[in-house]
Amino acid sequence: MQADGAPRRRRRTATLVAGAVLAAAAALGSSGCSSVGYYAQSIGGHVALLRQARPVDDWLADPATPPALRERLQLAQQIRAYAVSALALPDNASYRRYADLGRNAAVWNVVAAPELSLTLKTWCYPVMGCAGYRGYFDRAAAEQEAQALRREGWEAWVYGVPAYSTLGWTNWLGGDPLLNTFVRGSEAELARLVFHELAHQVAYAPGDTEFNESYATAVEQLGLARWQREARRPPEDPAIAQRRADFRALTRRARAELRTLYASGRPEAEQRAAKAAILAALRSAHEQLKQGGHPAWAGFTGYDTWFAQANNATLALQASYDGLVPAFERLFEREGRDFARFHAAVQGLAALPRDERHATLRALVP
Repeated sequence: MQADGAPRRRRRTATLVAGAVLAAAAALGSSGCSSVGYYAQSIGGHVALLRQARPVDDWLADPATPPALRERLQLAQQIRAYAVSALALPDNASYRRYADLGRNAAVWNVVAAPELSLTLKTWCYPVMGCAGYRGYFDRAAAEQEAQALRREGWEAWVYGVPAYSTLGWTNWLGGDPLLNTFVRGSEAELARLVFHELAHQVAYAPGDTEFNESYATAVEQLGLARWQREARRPPEDPAIAQRRADFRALTRRARAELRTLYASGRPEAEQRAAKAAILAALRSAHEQLKQGGHPAWAGFTGYDTWFAQANNATLALQASYDGLVPAFERLFEREGRDFARFHAAVQGLAALPRDERHATLRALVP
């Protein structure tokens, strides 16, 4: 994960892993071989992760725990308590245990989109519904899936995520643990992730990645601002905030141009040429920012890999994490900036048919 919490989605979640684990018992007996293999790796990976987790109190009591880790775990518990008391997020077993996985990602996600579309490919599961990404505990398996998709004509991308949510369904097993993959990051990123993942346990609409991820992203942003203000925590580095804002502005503009292009009805050859020009302009704009744009960039290379690999899949994924955030922010304002009321309103939206849900949200933004 980048220092900026960059192109996450973010970063972040791989809630579909939860669906694979929960659906396994029903699916193993009726799925094809490839599905059986996928569910098996999901179960094995999740069980292995749970076995490595120990209560935070045990880590804090252990004299062998490194001081830096001890400080991070104490901070994580402060953030966890604040999530309950101030943000109306669940008070349960999640994020009260810690595991060191010995790797830099919890899972690796695969995303894919057609050559001339920003619509993510979806994978569907019992219980979970459909999602616009597919998670693997083994990076090689994720890369293999991506290569297979490319051979079929999809644009694909593999990225590591530091955490995934089981949507609260495994709290009886100890819940989702804190992990080395994110607990050692900046305070702001740690708070963002805890708030984001806990939000997934509050409201979830099966099969609607954009709704789920945009809601959780709104909670993390609103929650972080309140945490820093009320708990008198240090503000986020202005340079990081500036780079994140610039990244979103660049990708938002490129997505808008590509959507217009793909809806134009122009011959495919012309669309391919225009698409290449749009992506080239996106990369050029990024380079200009690095070399002579805002001082916050000053040659910063943290986004280089993302821009080098930018395609329909990466851009569509980013949209799923921030496309509806402005609408959720308006909803939060409408509910008097009260998190409990806000969560209840989101739960009501999650119960609506998808088209009605999105229309209601988009009507909130002028």
